[in-house]
Amino acid sequence: MTHSTLQDRRTHLKWLAGLSMGGGLAQAQTAWPQKSIRWIVPFAPGGTSSVVARTFSTELSQILGVPLVIDNKGGGGGVPAMQEVVRAPADGYTIIMSHIGSLVVNPLIYPDSGYDVNKDFTPVTLLSRVPNLFVVHKDMPVKDLKSLVAYVKARPGQINYASAGNASAGHLSMEALKLATGMFITHIPYRGTGPALNDVLAGRIQMFSAGTPALLPHIKSGNLRAIAVGTPKRIAVLPDLPTVAESGYKGFESDQWYGISARTGTPVEIINKLQQACAQAMKSPDIQARFEAESAVGDSGPAASYGAFIAKEQARWKEVIERAEIKPG
Repeated sequence: MTHSTLQDRRTHLKWLAGLSMGGGLAQAQTAWPQKSIRWIVPFAPGGTSSVVARTFSTELSQILGVPLVIDNKGGGGGVPAMQEVVRAPADGYTIIMSHIGSLVVNPLIYPDSGYDVNKDFTPVTLLSRVPNLFVVHKDMPVKDLKSLVAYVKARPGQINYASAGNASAGHLSMEALKLATGMFITHIPYRGTGPALNDVLAGRIQMFSAGTPALLPHIKSGNLRAIAVGTPKRIAVLPDLPTVAESGYKGFESDQWYGISARTGTPVEIINKLQQACAQAMKSPDIQARFEAESAVGDSGPAASYGAFIAKEQARWKEVIERAEIKPG
């Protein structure tokens, strides 16, 4: 046997050993993740979606061993951000923060978006459900929902509310409140919670609705006044704040939720690994403390559970979207 032949046999034996130990060289070379993961957030910085993403990104980076790079892409109701994910390879290196706007509202108001949320996107996991707060500027002469309704009805069309944009969670929540109370308030959409909140704090817009992470600091400072919370029960972080339901509108319920979705076609092994990493991150003392401080509810369940939750939300909110005649901005 020549030296070259012996060398070839040794090389072949090493290759076979690699197959038995690691599932093959090809599999080893495609192990996920091997590089940074781009996490698209379909709103400008400063909102609850960005807060949730930042809360998890540090933990997930440590667990997965690669950076999770948050990429805020506001505007267009989140449609451009979703389109970007559809155009990206289905390899787990581009994921998106999915929420009620992108998965529930958009399919009804953007029928020509070029994608189908139920066919082109795969649920990974639900991260959190966040209480939805209704707030007014500190100079508004109202103290509760009853006085707000009376004030607005005496000035139909003169009061404005801001949102993070068409199809945002705050937009949907405010329209649901308008339907429940019969108030006529004009919608002013922005390109994210941050820009909207700036104008509310400056007194240029009178009313706003968003999740606890974005609003609590301003409520505690006295710059915003909380009028009601959309959850079925009062929340621990604001125990004296009544719910919309107990303020006279029985059955009203509105919260914000945030999860992770990937492009359909992403290998199930990657979906499962990312979901398991989120479940591990959820146990972090930092995340648990953050959720407790904001009365948020963590989840991180399997992909199938998130998919079932999305389907229920799509059915629950369809009537509100149609009755409120929510249209693209």
